[in-house]
Amino acid sequence: MKILSQNIIKLLKKKKLTLSFAESCTGGLLASSITSVSGSSKVFKMGLVTYSNNAKVKLLKVPKKIINKYGAVSYETCVSMVKNLSKISKSNISISITGVAGPSGGSKDKPVGLVYIGLKKEGKIIVKRNMFKNRKRISIQKATVKQALKMVLSVV
Repeated sequence: MKILSQNIIKLLKKKKLTLSFAESCTGGLLASSITSVSGSSKVFKMGLVTYSNNAKVKLLKVPKKIINKYGAVSYETCVSMVKNLSKISKSNISISITGVAGPSGGSKDKPVGLVYIGLKKEGKIIVKRNMFKNRKRISIQKATVKQALKMVLSVV
């Protein structure tokens, strides 16, 4: 993952682009993967860990009605998170993550390993629904970070 992060930082610097994250189930692991690389301060603007629904509402201005209707782990919440992060951070590329890392907290509709990753760049929003099956909490978190980094790389 370190090589992936290094490549992203190199490309962002070259293209003079900036990056911000709003993480839930990864708890800052994505931000850590970027900030562990020297020179990341040139491209990384902010990382918010909006773990609770209250944080999503207060910090990211996700409407309560979206969380009440669709749940915190949903396409709709992920879109709202990334849109509002983009407004707050003014970054060229914004990423949002919301999911169920487990081992508890899953349901039939939203099993452990279900993670939504949203990316916004220049008005375009991409949301990927991921299902990381049969994994432990940390491996779901790491797989999510890797997927998010690959998404960033695909648009840089």
